Amino acid sequence: MFISIIIPTYNEIEHISALLNHLQEVSHDKIEILVSDGGSTDGTLEEVLKSNVKIIKSPEKGRAKQLNFAAQYAKGNILYFIHADTIPPLTFEMDIQEALNEGYPIGCYRFKFDSNKSMLKVNAYFTRFDRLMCRGGDQSLFITRELFEELGGYCEEHKVMEDYDIIIRARKKNKFKIIPKNVIVSARKYDYNSYLKVNIANLAAFMMYYTNVDHDKILKFYRKMLNHEKKALKY
Repeated sequence: MFISIIIPTYNEIEHISALLNHLQEVSHDKIEILVSDGGSTDGTLEEVLKSNVKIIKSPEKGRAKQLNFAAQYAKGNILYFIHADTIPPLTFEMDIQEALNEGYPIGCYRFKFDSNKSMLKVNAYFTRFDRLMCRGGDQSLFITRELFEELGGYCEEHKVMEDYDIIIRARKKNKFKIIPKNVIVSARKYDYNSYLKVNIANLAAFMMYYTNVDHDKILKFYRKMLNHEKKALKY
């Protein structure tokens, strides 16, 4: 098994170093790390260059496009997509191998926030359940290259909710594994907005997605609803 870790970035200087330093604790010749950048202007790339990590400069900004573009350059037979502000368990290689041995070609982790706020613990608790609303890119996503290519990768028409889309398509014919361990997710959205406001925005975006609202309109709505940290919030 060879794992290609792909990290999409756009102005993530405040988070990327922590993730890269964490991953390099278990890096070896069967793991590669690719940062797929969408045109950062805040020094993200300069920070990445301090690590022994390959930078892929995507011709277009947008998570789906950046992930697909980097996947073309990945060597691994397993692709592992991680957000720049997510910290996975150091056991991820063993966890993914175990899931594959059990017959799961795709899956994710549960998550918990880097915050002790009680209401965020409630949100995190529900990520253990096998329901689509409990999923998301924050939980990271592993997928075999074979299945990724069979699905045609991420749908680049999706400006948001691209993780939901690929999971929906994959699960039509494949088993999906929720690894019973946590990734650590940044609570920055909640630090800059109220708990209620973030959850209303998330629910509204989810409902708009399911009623086939144009993705540009969903993205515009989401950005208007929430305050963002130096424009570094997931785009």
